[in-house]
Amino acid sequence: MSIGFDAMGAAFFEGDRPVAEEVSLHIASGILQIGLDDGRILRWPVEDVRQLPDTAGKGGAVLWLKDDPLARLFVTDASLLTHLPNRLRRTPPKGRGRLAAWALAAVAAVALQIGVLVPLLADNMAAYIPPAGERALGEATFGHIREALDDTGLNPVPLCEAPEGVAALERLVARLDAPTNGVPQINVAVLDHPMVNAFALPGGFVVLFRGLIEAAESPDEVAAVLAHEIGHVVSRDPTRHALRSAGSIGVLGLLFGDFAGGAAVLFLTERLIAAQYSQEAEAGADSFAHDVLARAGVSPGALGDMFESFRRKYGDRDGVAAHFLSHPALGARIEAARAAVEAGAAYDPALSAEDWAALRTICD
Repeated sequence: MSIGFDAMGAAFFEGDRPVAEEVSLHIASGILQIGLDDGRILRWPVEDVRQLPDTAGKGGAVLWLKDDPLARLFVTDASLLTHLPNRLRRTPPKGRGRLAAWALAAVAAVALQIGVLVPLLADNMAAYIPPAGERALGEATFGHIREALDDTGLNPVPLCEAPEGVAALERLVARLDAPTNGVPQINVAVLDHPMVNAFALPGGFVVLFRGLIEAAESPDEVAAVLAHEIGHVVSRDPTRHALRSAGSIGVLGLLFGDFAGGAAVLFLTERLIAAQYSQEAEAGADSFAHDVLARAGVSPGALGDMFESFRRKYGDRDGVAAHFLSHPALGARIEAARAAVEAGAAYDPALSAEDWAALRTICD
């Protein structure tokens, strides 16, 4: 069936020049045929013809083909519009699949940077940071951590510096006499905070919390935590972790516009407090602690006792669990600590009763 329409007032714009030409219009077999003056006939499927909204006023309508973004057909015969079933249907923007592909590629690129490139770069950079620079990084981070942990937001969390307690802590560090493997100095500090935790920072800093000392059942458990964290320090695990976190935060900051770095500092602080190293790094720190404790005449099983007692008290997700107990294969680590105990060996408490009492009141 063929339907002809009055072409009076019908004009066609090819889109490559601002000149209209009169055309003849017919519909046959679902095709709108547009006859041009030069003898050409354009064929537009009626299902693909769309009408531009509110552009031609009341005197006519502007039509276009959904696959041709330039050509326009101006018609004044309203009866033609009744033969265009989809003229008012919205056409999805072209390139949506390509846009989705680019978005997926962008997400994959960010994941590659954060998951592979940043850790690889951080691991290599850690070996080249001079001791002074590493220590400066640790000092700055320690300051941010003290400020972030303060509930009032006015003053940093105070250090615990009762003289007798500090002296007892120094004697404990001296007794462990851990090898530093190039770290110039090990500095151990206690923060007056109830969190049951401990962590290591770049540059030889080890931080204990008052809550951990109060929760420990013996000085040997504190010694085990201390030896474990020193193991992370001498392996430079905190430095690699800080560089990885900073690199990841930098990438995310560029994406989300945190150019001032305020959120980055807070996130880095949280990441370092609850640092979760690889299973290999944790096993290495455990082994280091076993050796240090054994050489100091303290039972290496104290590390397993610490894991066990804290898990019993606080479960697998709270308190010190954020740092120690959330790592995989905890049972194997407890067994390894107990296996490091030599049969028949004589072990002494890490501190005397007097020093242990002084250490427990180091924040008084």
